Amino acid sequence: MKHDILSMTLPELEALVLELGESKFRAKQIYGWICKGAWGDEMKNIPTRLRQALDDVCEFRLPKVLKRLVSQIDGTIKYLFELIDGECIESVFMRYEHGNTLCISSQVGCRMGCKFCASTIDGRVRDLSAGEMLGQIISAQRDTGERISNVVMMGIGEPLDNYDNTIKFLKLVSSPDGLNIGLRHISVSSCGLVDKIDKLSHEGLPITLSISLHAYDDEIRSAIMPINNKYNIEALLSACERYFEKTGRRISFEYTLIADKNDTIEGATRLAQVLKGYIHSTPHVNLIPLNEVESTRLSTSKNVNAFKNKLISLGINATVRRRLGSDINASCGQLRRQSTKK
Repeated sequence: MKHDILSMTLPELEALVLELGESKFRAKQIYGWICKGAWGDEMKNIPTRLRQALDDVCEFRLPKVLKRLVSQIDGTIKYLFELIDGECIESVFMRYEHGNTLCISSQVGCRMGCKFCASTIDGRVRDLSAGEMLGQIISAQRDTGERISNVVMMGIGEPLDNYDNTIKFLKLVSSPDGLNIGLRHISVSSCGLVDKIDKLSHEGLPITLSISLHAYDDEIRSAIMPINNKYNIEALLSACERYFEKTGRRISFEYTLIADKNDTIEGATRLAQVLKGYIHSTPHVNLIPLNEVESTRLSTSKNVNAFKNKLISLGINATVRRRLGSDINASCGQLRRQSTKK
């Protein structure tokens, strides 16, 4: 098999270059080029013989832009990327005052089965390599001509279900010799794989961990998130407290508001009680107005604001996520699903 060169660290690339009979310094030149999305003849200062040798032993798996939707409301860009094997994933480019953010995918499809998410409807096809995750950032930067300074792993897939590749991606994307995106500017979202959260706490990576909670009791959470049947709320929040004690990094809790399911004032009160029962730091809840996915319905703006204000009154930090790209179906999984159906 050929090497996936975008998944290689600089030391791994240096070892390969030496195997090919070239000087070690060439690796850093090549590394700089591939992080810009350049390959082959684009690598101007790399000798022809080395470019040919690399082509023989390496694959350059930069995702291809298959579809590009631009929001007329806020300029958000949604990409449907085609991978080397023809599978498709999504990424979303968002502009904020503090810099550009890219939401990336970690798997083709997802096996977690959350009822409110289009990504999981057809199940998981395969994991993405670390290079395929990195390639989404490189491709988006080449397309926009703008630097991406923040990354959220909240696209298609469960990052901690693809644990080893996710960890390698985090080390690659933060490398000073590569894209050099600081780990404190990266958020990793999980639906609650307790064993992997405990493992992540020992990696020494100062990322922001975002937990998709979405319910205040096990009955509701199990109905919309099958993972709760394996790791219930008590097990999950206990793992979150252990994570905070080990890393000192505050966890953000994602809470998607679904009409008639989890968006009542009583629900806000019970959510505050549950979080305070397990989390000794001041919890932060990021409320997400749902983009409609088949059998689920949006919570009203009135209910969203009432839910937020109730949490705040009970001592819970709460914010409402901006709905960027609502005119281009920017929530994850929808564009890939449309493409798959076709």
